[in-house]
Amino acid sequence: MHIANSETVIAAYTDDNPSLVLQAYAERFREETGAEFVVIGNEKGIRLAHPDYWKIGQAMVGGDNDPALKEGESYISRAEGTRGESLRGKTAVRSEDGEVIGVVSVGFLIQDVHAAIWQRIGLLGIITLVIVSIAAIGSLQLSRSIRKDMYGLEPFQIAGMYDERQATLAAIREGVIAVDADALITTLNDSAKKLLGISGDVIGKPIDKIIEGAQIQKVLSEKKAEYNRELTMRGRVYIVNREPIIRNAHVRGAVCTFRDKTEMIEMANTLSDIKKYSDDLRAQNHEFTNKLYAISGYLHLGFYEKAERYIEEETTRHDEQGEVLATSIKDATVQAILMGKAGRASELKVTLRVDPTSHLDPLPDHMGSSQIISIIGNVIDNALEAALVKEVPQVTVFITDIGDDVVFEISDNGNGLPSSLYDTTKRGFSTKGRSRGFGLSIVEELVSHFEGWFEHHSLPEGGSLFSIYLPKTLRRESDD
Repeated sequence: MHIANSETVIAAYTDDNPSLVLQAYAERFREETGAEFVVIGNEKGIRLAHPDYWKIGQAMVGGDNDPALKEGESYISRAEGTRGESLRGKTAVRSEDGEVIGVVSVGFLIQDVHAAIWQRIGLLGIITLVIVSIAAIGSLQLSRSIRKDMYGLEPFQIAGMYDERQATLAAIREGVIAVDADALITTLNDSAKKLLGISGDVIGKPIDKIIEGAQIQKVLSEKKAEYNRELTMRGRVYIVNREPIIRNAHVRGAVCTFRDKTEMIEMANTLSDIKKYSDDLRAQNHEFTNKLYAISGYLHLGFYEKAERYIEEETTRHDEQGEVLATSIKDATVQAILMGKAGRASELKVTLRVDPTSHLDPLPDHMGSSQIISIIGNVIDNALEAALVKEVPQVTVFITDIGDDVVFEISDNGNGLPSSLYDTTKRGFSTKGRSRGFGLSIVEELVSHFEGWFEHHSLPEGGSLFSIYLPKTLRRESDD
């Protein structure tokens, strides 16, 4: 207590009548602090100042002065005084040389302390109630605002939708990239990384720096979607869809999807080739049915020798080709397409022959069945059509896998290639119509996909020769 250290108080102890100074000083301190009493006593515990001035000169009561007067301590005690039970703060008064010369006692009645506590609790309760009410109203409004922003969804529903979104992005084969209103990438799936050759973390980066020619700013500024637009990048053509994300008339971002146009064309042509393969098998079945009818006719008319010779001719021809396919061509896909095309050739009255010196083991895993069907099927179809101009049309297929490449050679005895043909793989070129030209274009794309190449030339004796070379091992695989 600073009252005990006051120079005025210490100096008053040396006066003849210290109570004159100490009483006024103690009362002023009591009024400032709001204490119930401030009592100052001498070294014997006799009051020198008291709120009830008539008690000055009497001994202090409570029996709790000894630690201050004898030990010089400062402490708080609880005792019964002349004004009732109170909490008292007591401290020794020391002279300039450190000797204990008195004691100061500042007290608050217990009932006043309790009243003050309850008053504070009540005020604190009111403040707390007001704060809680404001917080509750604010929380309710915030909750409504958040639920509105989240379309009324609960947290567990949002978590479920997030999981579904991640699974959907992973399952989609199309490349998907989302950007915010500043064209910074916020989301992309693995297909986008694979299709566009993106590596590393690109989240938060401008899309124009990652994808050249993305043109997403146009969609963000005009707020209009763009569908099925072509984008050429790194030598490949992609079909791009761009859709702005708009909410409350404000653009929040955009989503771009990417599809490899070459892959789409390959898929479409695979379906076309499968249909043609089915048609070839149907033609083969039709041809065999016609032959059975011919045999039936010979037998019905009694031309048994003609029927026998016809059967022997067909058996010999099929045995030769069947033996070549069975013994030399070990790949089931190539066997199947050659059998199907043989039926088609028979229907067109074209002799399709597989060179008996051919040899082919099962193709490497990276050569998919659909692509091989497209390559061989398109070239044989072209050869069959080219040979039709001759009285005795012929097409020969030679296959070998000796060496580092699988080689397919298809020749016909047609009129050969035009001498004016410079870009022999020009899309849409054909002497028999656009479909054949597109077929050759697809062949070129597929062969390039397998890191191979193909050539075609006019033969000196007439006709043309198509040579296709497919490496058994891809360079991109061997580099990994």
